[in-house]
Parts: sequence; C-alpha cells; structure tokens
Amino acid sequence: MTSTPITVALISDVFFGDDARDRLRTRLIEAREAGAALAVLPEIATLPWAPSTKEAKDEHAEPPGGPLHTMQAELAREVGIGLLGSMIVREEDGRRLNTCILLDARGTHLYSYCKIHIPEEPGFWESSHYEADTRPPAPVEAFGMRLGVQICSDVNRPTGSYLLAAQGAHCILAPRSTELATWWKWRPVLIANALTSCTYVLTVNRPAPEDGVLIGGPSFAVAPDGEVLVETTDPVALVEIDPTRVESARSGYPGYLAAPSDLYTAGWSQIPPKAAHQPPGG
Repeated sequence: MTSTPITVALISDVFFGDDARDRLRTRLIEAREAGAALAVLPEIATLPWAPSTKEAKDEHAEPPGGPLHTMQAELAREVGIGLLGSMIVREEDGRRLNTCILLDARGTHLYSYCKIHIPEEPGFWESSHYEADTRPPAPVEAFGMRLGVQICSDVNRPTGSYLLAAQGAHCILAPRSTELATWWKWRPVLIANALTSCTYVLTVNRPAPEDGVLIGGPSFAVAPDGEVLVETTDPVALVEIDPTRVESARSGYPGYLAAPSDLYTAGWSQIPPKAAHQPPGG
C-alpha cells in the first residue's frame, strides 16, 4: 500500500435504457481525461429508481456477474478507469441485495458491498425490492489505500463509519439516492462522520426526480479534518484523496482518542437488534 494521492470522480448521473452503455462510457472518459483513477456512481445507478413503488420486478435483479456487472466491468477496462458501480443482485439463496461492486481499471472485480440499512417509506419502498445484508462493513485495499463503502442510509448510521475507520479505512465512498428536501439531515452527519472517524467521506447522489420521487441534491466530499472539499450538483466532480492527510488527522484530536471496542461491544451486546420502524428499546 502506498501513500500516493488519487483523484476520484463523483458521477451524478444514471445509466439505464437503450443508450445506457454509451452514456456511461462518455462519463467515464470524461472522468479519466480529467485525471481520475476511480469513478463512483450513485445508488443503483444502472436501473430506474425501482423503490418509487412497492412493486418488485424480477428483471431488476441479476445473478452475481450478470449483464449489468459485465457492462460496467467491460467499460472500466475499455476506458481504463476504476469504477464503483451498482445493481441489484439476486444471490444463489434467492435474496435480493442492493450491491456496489468495486472494479479496477482492467475491469477486475475487487470487492462487493451490500446495503445494510433499508428504508421503507413513500418513494423509498426499498424493503419491497431487496433485503438488508447481515455482514459488517470492512475496507478493501485498492488504488493504493484502504477504501470503505456504505450505501445511502448506511452512512447516516455513524457506527458503520467508525467501524470502517477503526479497521484502517482512509476513505468511505457512499453512493446514495436522497431527496433535496432532506439534505439538511445528511450534511452535518457526513461532516461529523469524516471529522470523528478521521476519514475522507465522499458521496454522490442520483441527479433528478424520478417517477414522482423528488430525488436531488449535491455530490459532497469531506476531508478527515472536517473540511468540505466539494459540494456541487455538477454531473462530474473531482476530489483528491491523500492518505497522509488521514494519518495527520488521526494523530490530532479527536483522532488519537481511545477506541475501547471491548467496552462498546459489551454495551451493544445488551441491546436487542432493532428493525426499521421498530421503536427503540426501553
């Protein structure tokens, strides 16, 4: 693992329909020519926003390594850029999972991450379309650093961000699909996650309303010291990630504070798991 900075492109666009492949190729070329080594797409960027209704369509899910995976891998290799792509995957046991795949510039599959926190509310009937994953997040060594992934609501539960940081993550990539009206709920959490975890936090949103759901809001990037680096609705935004800045943040406050995992584990073990919309335990 090196400490060389890399440039990441946040691509606020979606890619489905007859021209999806050509449009994604164009965006990836734009990102690569701007100097990006890695491009990040929004949540389930290769499909329409299916959770706008409770109707789950069979064709929206594919087996591992299916056609949407293949399309993204082929384009990463063709353009010569790393890619954090997305789709709904139907596992061998039949579970449908909201999945991100990390590909290198040769199109090689490096890592998969599946969403844990699944909303169920108007415009975001997500539990009707896929299940919550049961595996804790872990970073992957790629592009010369340790990268963590969270999907949308996952990053609004700071526990996962802290866990990734404690495992050495330099950067958390967080594709999302959120409404502009709720951005005020997201912005302070993202800054706090970066500042308290001493990691970069990068998030990219689906760009516009779909099927009556008022999706919109900026791509956003925060440095490990809490500095906001990017806040824009531009289709392609560039962010430089420097692992040495992470190490510097972790040597100062609050980065050097204790991480008493045994203490927190003991505390959490006494709290029953809570499903979405279930009231907190008394």
